[in-house]
Amino acid sequence: MVAVIGIGYIGLPTALMLAASGVETVGVDLNSSVVDRLNNGKITFEEEGLEELFAKAVANGIRFTTEYPKADVYIIAVPTPYDKNSRKIEPKYVVSAASMVLDVCPKGSVMVIESTISPGTIDRFVRPVFAEKGKKIGEDAYIVHAPERIIPGNMIYELEHNSRTFGADEREIGEKIRDLYGRFCKGELVVTDIRTAEMTKVVENTFRDINIAYANELAKICRSDNMDVYEIIRIANKHPRVNILSPGPGVGGHCISVDPWFLVGDYPGLANIILAARKINDSMPEYTLERIHSIMKENGMTEVGRVGLYGLTYKEDVDDTRESPTLQMLESMAKHLSTGIKIYDPFIRDKMVEGQIMDFDEFLDSIDLVVIMVGHSHIKQNMDKLKNKIVFDTRNICDIEGVYKL
Repeated sequence: MVAVIGIGYIGLPTALMLAASGVETVGVDLNSSVVDRLNNGKITFEEEGLEELFAKAVANGIRFTTEYPKADVYIIAVPTPYDKNSRKIEPKYVVSAASMVLDVCPKGSVMVIESTISPGTIDRFVRPVFAEKGKKIGEDAYIVHAPERIIPGNMIYELEHNSRTFGADEREIGEKIRDLYGRFCKGELVVTDIRTAEMTKVVENTFRDINIAYANELAKICRSDNMDVYEIIRIANKHPRVNILSPGPGVGGHCISVDPWFLVGDYPGLANIILAARKINDSMPEYTLERIHSIMKENGMTEVGRVGLYGLTYKEDVDDTRESPTLQMLESMAKHLSTGIKIYDPFIRDKMVEGQIMDFDEFLDSIDLVVIMVGHSHIKQNMDKLKNKIVFDTRNICDIEGVYKL
């Protein structure tokens, strides 16, 4: 049996995929309301294909509980936040989950850590838990690191098709877990050592962060000299070895905006390009706010209350708001004591911030300037409603004449 510890954005689809592929699976979470909701047949977040996968997993006998069971394999998929001051990982949830697993696991079971962690986290924080519990790694239980590699909005497809990495002390154990994931994963499955597996996930997301930072810096350069950054990137990308990403109002989500800080925090003085990229991307919400003010001034606007931010999530067509650029910008506005701005997002069903309006038409009626922070399909399908508005498009999705860009 496999027990998935932490049934949130990563753990739930992983547990469902295992169960749907015929593996006896139980989902474990200390949040009883989450467990009750799932046991009552209701998923806890929206994701394309998740309802269908949930139904198949339930038909195959998946269950959810707040109690840690005895199992052959434990997949730990709990959050790994970082300390914003030290820029280092906060491993308390992983450590707690590992400790609770060791309290119940049978001899010879395998603890698989899916949570994204910085290089050396298992050595510094997880292995000592075994010693504290009087357990021996390789005898009482084994450790494997299998960093998750999926993105909200395309989770089901990526779980099935993305390549995966499995880091283990003993290759035989790594291959055992590789074969377990091979029940549903069609991508390339690579077995390596634990520290390499830890590093690869962080390196992947850091690479993307640096590429985005380059695009964002280009946007600032082009804006300073009245050039079209999007046209420049489009032409540059025709070169067979160039692939510049698109600039935007900031970097959100729990991976790209967080993982690079692990390297900055753990390798001070060495991660210089990484640090510079993080500073550029973290500056974009403030830069976007400055653009809003300049657009307001150009159009004779004096009331912040007539400005509307479209989009609260960190990316299009999902309900995930973690580290979203919009929330970062609202935090920046609060520092400047600026209030009254309107917010709308079709994927956020409950009110979560001041100024949020739950109806799109009401949102538009209350504003003169709409700032597109997220390129949801919804806004692309409603472009005709923006024709009488001043539009600031931070995502380059509008073809309306006179629209403002980053």
